[in-house]
Amino acid sequence: MSILNVEHLTHGFGERAIFDDVSFRLLKGEHIGLIGANGEGKSTFMNIITGKLQPDEGKVEWSKRVRVGYLDQHTVLEPGMTIRDVLRSAFAYLYDYETRIGEAYMEMADADDTKIAELMEETGELQDLLESHDFYIVDTKVEEVARALGITAFGLDSDVTELSGGQRTKILLAKLLLEKPDILLLDEPTNYLDAEHIEWLRRYLNSYENAFILISHDIPFLNSVINLIYHMDNQQLNRYVGDYDKFQEVYAMKKAQIEAAYNRQQKEIADLKDFVARNKARVATRNMAMSRQKKLDKMDKIELVQERPKPEFHFLQARTPGRYIFKTENLIIGYDNPLTQAMNLEMQRGQKIAITGSNGIGKTTLLKSLLGLIEPLDGSVERGEFLEIGYFEQEMSGNIDKSCLDEIWDTFPYMNQAEVRAALAKCGLTTKHIESNVRVLSGGEQAKVRLCKLQNKESNVLILDEPTNHLDVDAKEELKRALKEYKGSILMVCHEPEFYEGLATDVWDFSGYSVMKG
Repeated sequence: MSILNVEHLTHGFGERAIFDDVSFRLLKGEHIGLIGANGEGKSTFMNIITGKLQPDEGKVEWSKRVRVGYLDQHTVLEPGMTIRDVLRSAFAYLYDYETRIGEAYMEMADADDTKIAELMEETGELQDLLESHDFYIVDTKVEEVARALGITAFGLDSDVTELSGGQRTKILLAKLLLEKPDILLLDEPTNYLDAEHIEWLRRYLNSYENAFILISHDIPFLNSVINLIYHMDNQQLNRYVGDYDKFQEVYAMKKAQIEAAYNRQQKEIADLKDFVARNKARVATRNMAMSRQKKLDKMDKIELVQERPKPEFHFLQARTPGRYIFKTENLIIGYDNPLTQAMNLEMQRGQKIAITGSNGIGKTTLLKSLLGLIEPLDGSVERGEFLEIGYFEQEMSGNIDKSCLDEIWDTFPYMNQAEVRAALAKCGLTTKHIESNVRVLSGGEQAKVRLCKLQNKESNVLILDEPTNHLDVDAKEELKRALKEYKGSILMVCHEPEFYEGLATDVWDFSGYSVMKG
């Protein structure tokens, strides 16, 4: 049974085409991985099918009474609600059903037999829906999912406005899972989850009886939960049965077949052109030449897809710093309230440290405290000598209402335009990306703009806050290679073991210092 039909979808931003005549069909119970390089339009596709964005052309049709749940990268929560209120609101439609059942029973008092039969059928359907969607154990379900995702640590009666961006994302994910929609749309749900909660989500999705579409650059996670791949590439959407590894195998074979066919055709075209050039002027062979020219004119030319530029990262090295990068003495960090116990930490030159631990326990706050961007609540930070620090924040900051070109040029005014373009291209951005406003780029493309800034400034210490969030597979692999090659020191918050394993010299589990347990 088809839940969603998309027909002849075409869409773009200005001169930049995203989709060209794309069709798609989602069947009941399908578990789909939506993949593609940064900027191919995965989040745009989600926004179009959920009605947040109107396509330039094409039709999007959902089956009747299908309930759609969407977790995107940029959802915000309204202030004034507690976490418990937000989670319970997942069942709002069930409370409406309950109210309707009460109204139907009231209507039966004055109804004839035919109307009573209709109302009984309606209340029976609504009653089944209440039971199948766990209405009578709402509070138990709220507690269960909140505990599984580490949300109980925030305090279920806390105001949502007091939470970090990552904590809010967790709550939105929990609310979405509690809703049990007919179709789940998940845009990079693991970005703000630690290993324990990713494992719970993996088990949940594996047993999820309804359909879902998942965008994720976390390949081990993706492989473990999906059975179909839709690959977004070069304005097209193609379906592959199996997981990501199977897709890569089939895609490589398909690509090799197309290249072989292209090479054969190019040889045939060259031979035909050569024959026409040599024989069109001779009376005896003119007809044969014209026949081959017609064949050339009618030939359906094979075109190779232009390879998307792969990023190349190389971080410029500053002078060697002193032996110690930083030392802390009884450091307590936080804002109004402490997030940690007193910490005595030390980082030496040459160390590459990955900081792990649940979301919202103070990892980002630690980085900002070490950098001197926020004052500690108690204790002190002593920074080493001759430090040249490069800082990668978790999200884009500053004025992004300008082109990528201007964003880099403003940072490096001594560069000429050709050098700025070359620097951005090395990070895997095309000419159209480079000339686009930063705010219209995907999360992954924005990350590449920030990495461009970082790698063109000399440093001897890199402070990286979740650098892999939103990056596609190629960019993550290249970033890991470049960081392994980097001769300086690295302090990095990261929730992906497959990224920091083989790169980090030390792993700090920050949950041991936090006053929160998440």
